[in-house]
Amino acid sequence: MALASLAAVPALAEGFKFGQPDESDRIEKEAREDRIADQLSTPCRAGIKDKKIMVVIGERQSNGVIAAQQQNYGRHFQAINSRLRSLGLRTFTPEEIRRQVAQAEIDAYFRNDPDAALAASKRLGANFVLRGLISSQATRNPMMAVNQVSVNMGFTLTGSNGRVISNVDANSSSYAGADVQHMALTLVNEKADEVVAELYSDYCRNAGITAGSRPAPK
Repeated sequence: MALASLAAVPALAEGFKFGQPDESDRIEKEAREDRIADQLSTPCRAGIKDKKIMVVIGERQSNGVIAAQQQNYGRHFQAINSRLRSLGLRTFTPEEIRRQVAQAEIDAYFRNDPDAALAASKRLGANFVLRGLISSQATRNPMMAVNQVSVNMGFTLTGSNGRVISNVDANSSSYAGADVQHMALTLVNEKADEVVAELYSDYCRNAGITAGSRPAPK
């Protein structure tokens, strides 16, 4: 009996290895990649090629005030802009935005002032404006005796006329503490492909084009 038990150990060890990837994680990853590919397959890139998009990012503070100093979000810009450029769009750096758009206009834009949004986009000659708003909520987890911080980034894509084209949210929870900007950057890096694909899909749908459709023959 003892020998039989010992003989079973290698078989059990063979069936389980530390660090072995979870099958559910693999399935979820493949489903995510398929969803992104499907959203990006919509044939409307010709309609946005070389058009300009201005990205502005702000963070809602605990007192409700939104901090929107663009120089604080350089790495967030890089993560988002690189995905937008892959679709053929032309982006602006935070420095280019700061040189041409007054901080007061950016602040007003985050207060949902449509005139400020139009003024800012016209100043840069932007065809689209993508606003990213970081918000967070800290709670105490009594089970683990740690501070749990949930981070959300809400993205709103508008046209140069101020019309809303798409709203997309990305969410994450962490026990890492109070460094919200760092957690938001991690969230952007993890979710940027999904966010940009959904924004693109919404733009195409608003343009009357859906995944699987093809341009009419000339």
